[in-house]
This record gives sequence, structure tokens and C-alpha cells, in this order.
Amino acid sequence: MARSTNTQFAVAVHVLTYLASSAAAGRTTPVGSEELAGSTSVNPVHVRKVLGPLRAGGLVHSRPGAHGGWELAVDPDAVTLAEVWRLLQGSDPVLGIHGPNPACAVGANIQDVLVDIDQRVSAAITAELGGITLSDILDTAGFDADDYAVIAGLS
Repeated sequence: MARSTNTQFAVAVHVLTYLASSAAAGRTTPVGSEELAGSTSVNPVHVRKVLGPLRAGGLVHSRPGAHGGWELAVDPDAVTLAEVWRLLQGSDPVLGIHGPNPACAVGANIQDVLVDIDQRVSAAITAELGGITLSDILDTAGFDADDYAVIAGLS
């Protein structure tokens, strides 16, 4: 079975959950890209690439410098995964639509059909994600602020 190679949404949800759990545990300092990369097992550059649109969308703040990093800018109850999806996906096709040969009888007509399917799939994804908040992710993952505080050396 083919696997998606675009991990931006999954990394974004992971990072937002990490930032929310850090704040819930009482952390008052920003979280560095390297620390987030360690949790997500991706390169810090990829973490920053994912966080850029989230910063532009107002979901996170960043502080530059040696003691800089990232902080959640919103209440986890108020952030739906649909918002995260839209910030990262934009208007890009969900299904990876190709450019068919317009000289082919099938190719000349299939593009509109594929675009329509893609728009319906995108709407379904957005609708499903709209019912899930970042707080729901924390709850589903079994997050415990005391456990995080111990791991992070906050208690």
C-alpha cells in the first residue's frame, strides 16, 4: 500500500500537542526546534518549515535567539485540526492530481472529474477535522501534566 510522504500535518499536530502539554505542565520558557525535532524524529529545519504557516496563522509564537523557541499562542480548546489542515494544505490538491494529456479522449475530460473528487475529499477531511480540537488530542493521547513536568525537569 502506498504511504503519504507529506508528514507536515502529522508533525504539526505532534508539535502543537507538545507545546500545549508543555504549557499545561507549567513550562514558561519557549521550546526549541531541536527539542521538538527530538520528539518528532524529524530534522529541526522540517519542524521550522511546518511551524512557519502555523505562526502566520496565529497558532504559535516564536522567539529568536539562543534562548528562543516556540510557544502555543492559542487555547487548545479553541484550535481545531481543520485549522491546522487549512494552514498547511491551503488549496493544494489532496489526491495529487496529475496533468493528463489533453489530446487523449480520456485525458481531455478526466481533469474536471478528478478536481471535483479532490474538492469533495478535501471538504470531507476538513469537516472531520473540524470536530477535533487540540485539547481532544491531549485527552486521547492520555496526556498527564504531572508526567510531562517530571520528564521536562519542571518538578
